[in-house]
Amino acid sequence: MNFREILRVLMSSKSGRTGVAFFIMLVVVSLYVIVAYPLDFGSRLWNNPAEWADNPKSVPPVWTKYFSSTDKVSHTTFNAEEPSASETVNGLTFQSHSFEIDYAYDEFPTFTSWSISEVTFNERSPVISLSIIRPDGKEILLLRHVVPGPSAAESFPITRYEDSPFRIFLSGDSTVLFNVSDFLKQEFDLNIDSADLRGHIDEVIFGVPDGTGTGFSVLKGTYTVITATRFTHPGDSIGQVGFVLGGSVYGLMGTDSQGRDLATGLLFGFPIALLIGLSTAIATTIIGTFLGITSGYLGGKTDTLIQRASDIMANIPLLPILIFFAFIIGQKLWLVILVLIIFGWPGLTIMVRSMVLHANSSQLVESTRALGASKMRIMFRHVLFQIAPFVLAQMIFFTPGAILAEAGLSFLGLGDPSIPTWGQILESGFSTGAVYAGYWWWVVPPGLLVVLAA
Repeated sequence: MNFREILRVLMSSKSGRTGVAFFIMLVVVSLYVIVAYPLDFGSRLWNNPAEWADNPKSVPPVWTKYFSSTDKVSHTTFNAEEPSASETVNGLTFQSHSFEIDYAYDEFPTFTSWSISEVTFNERSPVISLSIIRPDGKEILLLRHVVPGPSAAESFPITRYEDSPFRIFLSGDSTVLFNVSDFLKQEFDLNIDSADLRGHIDEVIFGVPDGTGTGFSVLKGTYTVITATRFTHPGDSIGQVGFVLGGSVYGLMGTDSQGRDLATGLLFGFPIALLIGLSTAIATTIIGTFLGITSGYLGGKTDTLIQRASDIMANIPLLPILIFFAFIIGQKLWLVILVLIIFGWPGLTIMVRSMVLHANSSQLVESTRALGASKMRIMFRHVLFQIAPFVLAQMIFFTPGAILAEAGLSFLGLGDPSIPTWGQILESGFSTGAVYAGYWWWVVPPGLLVVLAA
């Protein structure tokens, strides 16, 4: 049977077409991820909380808003490098960076944050203030920030917040709480202690009192976020100003409890699944086929030694061994692959041996032996090709088996936590209570991918 005939038979069934389509998708997505993602994505980005600081926590995918009766808040990030206005008065330079938010949502944002980076000054520390002009014309001064001045060992010009931005989450900042409490007292004659406003700042900013005393209803319209900076030297500057409106939905697959984009983690899991499946399947098939042919053809003590080794390896429990190695060496992906290979070949060796015993009595092998062919030539030029279809089929079945095994081990907490795999995402979802909290987007997509791969 040639390749075209094999392909025609494969494509004649729905399961065959589905398998081919999923495998092509697996390869294409894996190639894209390899090109688009850094190789150290897991350690440098996925497990770096600062990378996801501007993302909302544990929110569903953005497409779920179309199935909701309320207009969900879309996650929006505003960044500006150039000031929207600048003027100099009496030797002082005043710059402002402003963002307009067309707020038409039925809910309050999950959070708001403000950040500045690369603030450079030559004489005195700049003074930076953040305020918001609401649709009703009222202006809220949220905070004033004085950039830390020079130390004894520093010389001008000085740059602050160069490596990482200075970020404030408005809902939890004590200065913002005090200023918002003062705003409510002046504008709405509401005496609410700043401590009671913790966690409710966004409701005050984007709402109006509903008359109950502590409740607020959404105020729709255009909001203007203004960052005003006072410089004392013409060479002073701000590299970037940012403002984040935390959404109640995010991305194609939502976020986890750390704000990580689950779609990104699931995509990175594609090449990892392909690596685990193919490397384990190929290595296991080669070892099992070689030992099975050697055992069945040579017989005698060689056969006894290989079969007893196969029996021993097949009966050693995999889980305690992996727990032991994970404790000694650490939780590494290569360790999981190595253990799957070491304990995966015995079954194939036993099956190949029985097929080789049958092939030994065939006329082809007998005639080849009579012509004086060497044992190695007979085993790997004639016997191997008689059992090749079975070996190929076993290798295909080994691939999803390895993916399932890795997912199961990761789900038990034995996988590599530095690399986002489908099993790791499932494990983090269950361990943090995503199932009980109803965060289905955290567990259903990786579970479906594992099932489809199998």
